[in-house]
Amino acid sequence: MMTYRKIHPLEGLSFQEMTGIQKSLRTRICDTPLAKEPRFVSGVDVGYDTSRKRGVAVIITFDFKSREVVDTAYAVGDATLPYHPGFLAFRELPLFLKAWEKLETETDLLFFDGQGRIHPRRMGLATHAGFFVDRPTIGIAKNPFFGTYEEPENTLGSYRYVYDNEEKIGAVLRSKIGTKPVFVSAGNLITLEDALRITLHFVDGKYRLPMPTRLADSYTKQLRGEY
Repeated sequence: MMTYRKIHPLEGLSFQEMTGIQKSLRTRICDTPLAKEPRFVSGVDVGYDTSRKRGVAVIITFDFKSREVVDTAYAVGDATLPYHPGFLAFRELPLFLKAWEKLETETDLLFFDGQGRIHPRRMGLATHAGFFVDRPTIGIAKNPFFGTYEEPENTLGSYRYVYDNEEKIGAVLRSKIGTKPVFVSAGNLITLEDALRITLHFVDGKYRLPMPTRLADSYTKQLRGEY
């Protein structure tokens, strides 16, 4: 069973308290270059049945070199906090951590379906989760949330940086020609350059989303129909 750090409470918090937690953790974010190529990489997605206020968190783990699936874990539970922009981590971390405890493979790095540093306080879901699991994390988002950027060229793998004023906080990446780009950002314990490199390893040009979050998203939708 995988364990995690209990950094702070995840329930019963006011938005003022959540903002304070984000501001405090922001000062501890680390831009750490990867020391070596990861052996195992996981994709994370959390989906909801809004009619029943139920959620499911999925973690799919891959062998980095072969890109083959080696482990899958999921958890189902109630969505206790409504969605509020900028505070997605407080909604999704409780379910993610339940699935994390079921994971059997010691993963080295995680992709999240959500933002990392592309966030007003640099504390998107991927960044926040990195403090709990103490692993490098990457945010892969489908839509813009914060910052300014120029559209990348319509060629596979092209990208432009996302900025908050002069600060580089992420990148907008063309992962499939003729399709909207995705937004890539470092979470914690990784640099933006490494996050882009690892992301491109899982981009094949056939799909918009890189493999880890694409398959996690697909499995989440399947489980939502069952639970």
